[in-house]
Amino acid sequence: MNLEWKIKHFEALSAQELYDLLQLRSEVFVVEQNCVYQDIDGKDEKAIHLIGEYNGKIVAYARLFKPAAYFEQASIGRVVVKETYRAKKLGHLLMREAVQVIETHFEATKITISAQLYLKKFYESQGFVQTSEMYLEDDIPHIEMKKG
Repeated sequence: MNLEWKIKHFEALSAQELYDLLQLRSEVFVVEQNCVYQDIDGKDEKAIHLIGEYNGKIVAYARLFKPAAYFEQASIGRVVVKETYRAKKLGHLLMREAVQVIETHFEATKITISAQLYLKKFYESQGFVQTSEMYLEDDIPHIEMKKG
């Protein structure tokens, strides 16, 4: 499955793209995971937005931060794949693309993430290692993980 990858700063997002990516984040993180939390957190303006489109629709997304913008190291957050596309293993493609964009745009090889605990094996398969005990973020178990 070939995705069209778009890399955009906040100011470059069209109103439709912003609406669509916020809709996808809400669909997964709020509705599917049944978690009421403040998704619009003031950090989107600092991020590079990695958008994976298939047939003109956003099906994969992550926001990327340069070192010191979120964590001391570069970071990846709001990693999301539309539910109907998860069986196609797009999460792996998304993470590989995210790491490559960080290496290219930020010239950084060390990356920190705040990962939902149930996705630990997925992130380990991408080269991340657990670096913290479990903690709750928005009442969901998370761990810090690092790569590089």
